[in-house]
Amino acid sequence: MKKLLLLALFVASLAPAAHAQVFGQYTPAEILPVNARLGGAYVNFSKDVGGALGQLRLSFYPNVDFGFQGGLARLDLGTTSRTSLRLGADVRFGVAKAAADRPVDIAVGAGLGVETSDKYSVFRIGPSVVASRNFPFSSNSSVAPYAGAMLCFTSWDVDAAPGTDFSVPVRLGAELRAIPGARVTVEFQLRLSDDFDDRTGFSAGVNFPF
Repeated sequence: MKKLLLLALFVASLAPAAHAQVFGQYTPAEILPVNARLGGAYVNFSKDVGGALGQLRLSFYPNVDFGFQGGLARLDLGTTSRTSLRLGADVRFGVAKAAADRPVDIAVGAGLGVETSDKYSVFRIGPSVVASRNFPFSSNSSVAPYAGAMLCFTSWDVDAAPGTDFSVPVRLGAELRAIPGARVTVEFQLRLSDDFDDRTGFSAGVNFPF
């Protein structure tokens, strides 16, 4: 995990930027219990994007949860700026749970997202995987670092100029569980082989089970 984090940070320092920023789950790999709910609110920053995003996650079946994301972003597109609407959805399946003989929780799934504004339309879809491990500090607090990746297909139409791209968004983050009813999350985002989006981004926010 430490070697992966160092490698991703090194690659990110060499990467150029483009237009936007991917949005994701902002949670470790642990699947929600049946009938549990999780809300979240986040801010996103990258070279050409600043925005806010909300999330609702639900589970109605063991080892399966799904989420809905929505928010607004301000995009710098060359000499112009636009406000875009973002909507997304994903589903995850828990395939491994941390134990004495298994170091991490692992979840696999898939997600899609749309982003739209005046003469600006982007659609993203692809499978994803995330791994995490919860490290307790005490009986009431812990931190859960996580790493995830997605095989992302992107289709866009910007100012009547359509295009497509395939990239591998990588997410490295951690969720701090030290406040009752709230979990602080931070996430670094790196999009490998991306010719459209900003190559790096940063997000921070709060998850709250209810």
